[in-house]
Amino acid sequence: MYQRKYLTPPFFEIGPKQYLYGDDILDLALIAEEASIKHRVQVIYTVPYADIRRVADATRNLIIFAPHMDDIPIGRGLADVLPESVRAAGADGVMLNHVEKPLTYAKMINTVKRAKDLNMITLLLADSIVEAQALALLRPDAITAEPSELIATGNAVKDYSYIHKAIEAIHAIDPNIYVLIGAGISSGNDVYNVIKEGADASGSSSAIALAKDKRAIVNEMLQAAREAWDERHSK
Repeated sequence: MYQRKYLTPPFFEIGPKQYLYGDDILDLALIAEEASIKHRVQVIYTVPYADIRRVADATRNLIIFAPHMDDIPIGRGLADVLPESVRAAGADGVMLNHVEKPLTYAKMINTVKRAKDLNMITLLLADSIVEAQALALLRPDAITAEPSELIATGNAVKDYSYIHKAIEAIHAIDPNIYVLIGAGISSGNDVYNVIKEGADASGSSSAIALAKDKRAIVNEMLQAAREAWDERHSK
């Protein structure tokens, strides 16, 4: 049985999607690991399937995620993503139900169960508060509550009541589920604001993957996460 890893807030998810590939994926992983240690912020690094093994072998501190997997059993299923395959490659967890890879609720139930059977961390994505509350019934480790219309826009959530309502809705089902607020996160200030308002984590994709100075933006965002978390818990 695989050893399970655990999330400790504040944490931060970096997902390069298909903006990067090959050596650039590994280079960003090493930058993220360095910043994670420096700022004492766990980093979930969501890796394209082809690079999971490579990143897992080259890092020690990252929480490596697969960007999706299917609920298929071992056997047939050409071109589907077998949970045992990504786990064996080095994935510590899995992201499910991203707006670019949505799942039916029945598929969510089965895939979360497959992940839990393999001791994988589960991060489920919801594009509304209603969906976030429904996903909380599956008892994942974390839920990303992000309005889909803000994804890749560079415009973060400005209505902080959305953050508060999302956290309240999720915790009404299970107060142990961590809440990540993302979508449009493009600066350290964005990260600081969502964590200061109550989120356990934040994350960014295109703003980091397309940045000319990736080390600078990763450090800016992780430092902001640490500062906001420490300030929130110093009162």
